[in-house]
Amino acid sequence: MNLLLDALAWVLDPLSWPGPRGIGARLVEHLGFSAAVVLAACAIGIPAGVAIGHTGRGRALVILLTSGARALPTLGLLTILGLALGIGLEAPFLALLVLALPPVLAGAYAGVESVERQAVGASRAIGMTEWQIVRGVELPLAAPVILGGVRSAALQVISTATLAAYIADTGLGRPLFEGLKTQRYDIMLGASLLVALLALVVELCFQALQSAASRRAEPHRAPRGARERTPA
Repeated sequence: MNLLLDALAWVLDPLSWPGPRGIGARLVEHLGFSAAVVLAACAIGIPAGVAIGHTGRGRALVILLTSGARALPTLGLLTILGLALGIGLEAPFLALLVLALPPVLAGAYAGVESVERQAVGASRAIGMTEWQIVRGVELPLAAPVILGGVRSAALQVISTATLAAYIADTGLGRPLFEGLKTQRYDIMLGASLLVALLALVVELCFQALQSAASRRAEPHRAPRGARERTPA
């Protein structure tokens, strides 16, 4: 109990926040680095997943990549990349990208593939091109599932980005490592609480985005009559 109170005292101490090594700067670094990794994963995973979900080609590749990447230990991969690339953000960025890519890719693929075939068939029946179907039908309907994949990736990256401090002076991992080195366990616990709080805030934001995407997807669903008339 005393350790928890000491950790909260460190977090709430105004002197802990300012400066380049303060909590405020570390929070911004942690969030910015995590966002960059997730955005890179989205830039790669969403187009690939949408293409696979739309065409039905490459399903085995998705399974292979997602299962294989999830089996890799992030700390081990970070160590190998750190030895190869040296001190800096490149190694943790690549290690976390490997962690973030599978849920984004799987979410995009599963979201597009789960779109009702009746809606796609009705769109083709009225003369829409494949790109128009992807943009106007599949993506709006698949948006909640796609966001679910991004949400999973974001939470994993935020929680694991503390490892970036293993070979780079950035993020909320620095207070963790510094607290371990100096036996300031209150700082370690305080930094852990901040990471958990940051993950919770991001979780709530994605919940709101998914709810909004679900509401926006409703008008794009095929009317009941169109579903009944369109052959399976």
